Amino acid sequence: MTEEVAAAKAAAAEYKSSDKDGAGPATVFDNILSGEWGSTKVHEDDVSLAFRDINPQAPVHVVVIPKHRDGLTKLSNAREDQKDILGHLMYVAQLVGKKECPEGFRVVVNDGEHGAQSVYHLHLHVLGGRQMGWPPG
Repeated sequence: MTEEVAAAKAAAAEYKSSDKDGAGPATVFDNILSGEWGSTKVHEDDVSLAFRDINPQAPVHVVVIPKHRDGLTKLSNAREDQKDILGHLMYVAQLVGKKECPEGFRVVVNDGEHGAQSVYHLHLHVLGGRQMGWPPG
């Protein structure tokens, strides 16, 4: 089992055992958003933050998150009234991708334990700076 899969399994267990209000437990992203932990910001606006991943999986690896989780612990929890924020996150991902990876990029969303999600605060990974392979995973 890889470190990422082990981290995802541990995060899923913590998420499942949280208080079941849909918010999930506090995450590292809460610490970044509060300013308690630093990050290398790439983009920020009223509703989103994009920053460099501390464990990059490609030469360019940027994480895009909503500033207010509002139950968006994972993509499969998205509600119809959250379509605007989902679209905004994709728009920010393409802004970052075009700027940082002019030859092309990949956007990844990990969802749940089998999707290897290790942080239960919806986030998009923008990966690039090299040729991506297929199939992923």
